[in-house]
Amino acid sequence: MQLKKITKGASRVRRRYADACGAAHALELIGERWALLVMRELLLGPKRFSDLRADLPGISANILTQRLEQLEAAGVLTRRKLPPPALAQVYELTPWGYESEPIIQALGRWATRSPLHDPTLPLSTVSLMLSFRTMLDPARARGVDARIGFRLGAETFLARLRKGRLDVARGALNAADLVFTGTAPALAAAVYGGLSLKALTAQGALSIEGDHALAEKFVTLFPLPPKA
Repeated sequence: MQLKKITKGASRVRRRYADACGAAHALELIGERWALLVMRELLLGPKRFSDLRADLPGISANILTQRLEQLEAAGVLTRRKLPPPALAQVYELTPWGYESEPIIQALGRWATRSPLHDPTLPLSTVSLMLSFRTMLDPARARGVDARIGFRLGAETFLARLRKGRLDVARGALNAADLVFTGTAPALAAAVYGGLSLKALTAQGALSIEGDHALAEKFVTLFPLPPKA
């Protein structure tokens, strides 16, 4: 596979593989470092530049600017100004960009089987919400019909769990049967790290409002696959 570099501007595709395979072209579009993670952060709705930087703490402002320009040039995302009184510029995926979620889910599910994967590392709130949609075991969730809220840092999400499916969106939590409040790493520690809800609530890392039995059930619904 031949690799060529293109350097005519940060917003253009930077690499060509001279290969007609769709996977090769996908790498031309989104294969640069951080590109997929920028897309991941936009899968649950638009964000400002400052929000993306906060949720991707390892990325520099310069690299984030380059990735946003490249993804916009590729048709994966777009930018727009919010109406008054906000008047802020946000970045959001195009309809085609949103079609990438199953790809990112499959990649994440596949990579969790790596012996080198460390589920205790930090992760963003959006990453955690998407992991729930990815790792939900329909058999374990059978018979559960509930609305579950998440108040994690400055973000709130409401999930509807029913028929072995989990739908998540930003929104108000007043209809929730259960609300978790805390941080994404703390909740991930309960779901993926094996820490008990009792211990996390005793430490003040999490608080639970509503159905505590449902909370105990919820954290068991997302088993990690066996290592390769």
